Amino acid sequence: MKNRYSWGRMYLLVSLLFVSVMLYAQEERDLKPVSRTYALTNVNIVQAPGRKVDMATLIIKDGLIKAVGKNISIPPEAIIIKADSLYVYAGFIDGLSRTGVIKPKEENKERPKDPGNPPAERAGITPQLDVRNFLSASDKSVEDLRSLGFTTAHVVPYGGMLPGNGAIIQLTGKAPDDMVLIEESSFYSELTPAERVYPATTMAVIAKWRELYRQAALEKNYATLYASNRSGLERPSSSRLLEPFYPVIDKRTPVLFKAEKIWDIHRVLGLQKDLGFSLILAGVKEGWEVTGKLKSSGARIFLSLDLPEEKKEDKKDEKKDDKKEDKKDVPKTMTDAEKEALEKRKAESIANYVSQAVAFQKAGIPFGFSTLDAKLKDIQANLRRIIKAGLTEDQALAALTTTPAQLLGLSDRLGSVDAGKIANLVVSSKPYFNEKSKVKYVFVEGTLYKIESSDAKKDASIVLEGEWSVTADTPQGKRESVVTIRKEGDKYSGKISGARFPQAQDLEEVTLDGNKLKYTFTITEGGNTMKITVEATVEGTTFKGTAAAGQFGNIPVEGKKKPQLKP
Repeated sequence: MKNRYSWGRMYLLVSLLFVSVMLYAQEERDLKPVSRTYALTNVNIVQAPGRKVDMATLIIKDGLIKAVGKNISIPPEAIIIKADSLYVYAGFIDGLSRTGVIKPKEENKERPKDPGNPPAERAGITPQLDVRNFLSASDKSVEDLRSLGFTTAHVVPYGGMLPGNGAIIQLTGKAPDDMVLIEESSFYSELTPAERVYPATTMAVIAKWRELYRQAALEKNYATLYASNRSGLERPSSSRLLEPFYPVIDKRTPVLFKAEKIWDIHRVLGLQKDLGFSLILAGVKEGWEVTGKLKSSGARIFLSLDLPEEKKEDKKDEKKDDKKEDKKDVPKTMTDAEKEALEKRKAESIANYVSQAVAFQKAGIPFGFSTLDAKLKDIQANLRRIIKAGLTEDQALAALTTTPAQLLGLSDRLGSVDAGKIANLVVSSKPYFNEKSKVKYVFVEGTLYKIESSDAKKDASIVLEGEWSVTADTPQGKRESVVTIRKEGDKYSGKISGARFPQAQDLEEVTLDGNKLKYTFTITEGGNTMKITVEATVEGTTFKGTAAAGQFGNIPVEGKKKPQLKP
């Protein structure tokens, strides 16, 4: 009895998800992590625009693409994904975004005593800020953009004319530092005037930009002179406001300017020509008339995926029309003529917006896409509209993968499905631009994300309350237990029990968002506390997912609902 009691206490640390290191500490001090090796078999691999391998195998290991092609040996430790008839592409790259960036709370902006010379922050001038300080790996926008096939994004902070430095991030990780691929990748700027203080107009913003740049150049030159011979020279002042311009002046860091409208594009190009900095122009919406000027500027371009809504045709009441007289010969009033001309101009403008990418393609200007300001639910449809306007599917794919990789200096790591590159991949049910295509899986640095369709997320037929038989696939074998879930009003609660639990353990949190189940509990023994979090997708009376077990990583877990006994 004494031995049984001892073993029972030890197994208190055994959850349905993993075998505690307390039990195996003497035998195995370092448990092997869950395999990061995957093999996608019988899959159609679009390695890059114009390069495709049908019914092939793709091997992912330790976050990298290890092999692509046919007749490839599958490592014994690989998790095999039978991707029959699915399509694999390189993960998409967003050229300008605020994905995962937390917007600061609006503050009451009091008018300063001298509105013509306000504090820099009040004027929207904060180039010393770093977007990394505002990143949240758990922000829903990260998951939402990733579900479309995007795996990398060039993100920038919120703010005025000079919000701060941007960064290139991966849409994965548990903390901001986990996400960052390239820090301080850009010096972000907008032509956004300040509110009720200088610079309060677009022209004033441009004037202030020139002033700061030239002042920074003088300070930098003096600092360089002082560093070469300090004798007899006054120590240069330190300025957090001007020092961020130094790498811009040296052309080590590009200026990333958001410029949507045609006149803003002209203004930014004029500023670049005057000062000579390296330029990335993003969020472009009206660039089709200045392709020649843009090409000669050498600016790197990211076109906006925010398109105007398509005009819906009015449905006429045929019965009423049949009763109307033929009005072909009736002269139009001036109002009718003006209205028709206005509608024609609107239609032409929309057509120009949608076919902008085609104009850039014809002009021979490399471009990527930006999701900033675009509604994520419209992005795939907008891409199809652009293709319908004349851009080929290969050209659209290039603008999502190889071209932005080249424009952002990432071609050695991202942009194509080739051995040695980071395993950023999107797997779809049909060719991506097909209207019926659904994203099934996304890999970001080798981490697998299963993407649920919007239809599954809206499934309201799930009945969570009841008993679930749960199996965890730990490195030491399968472990089983029972999770009992109750519902009171809109809230869930529950317990976990089983042969390895002397008494039921309360669940601290149980939530169901659409078909996404999440529950947590904590085990404490001998002063050691561990929280386990299960996240799974429910499909009818089963669920599959993973459990985060701290330093032991993520462990696969499956659940099956027990049938309720009728009274």
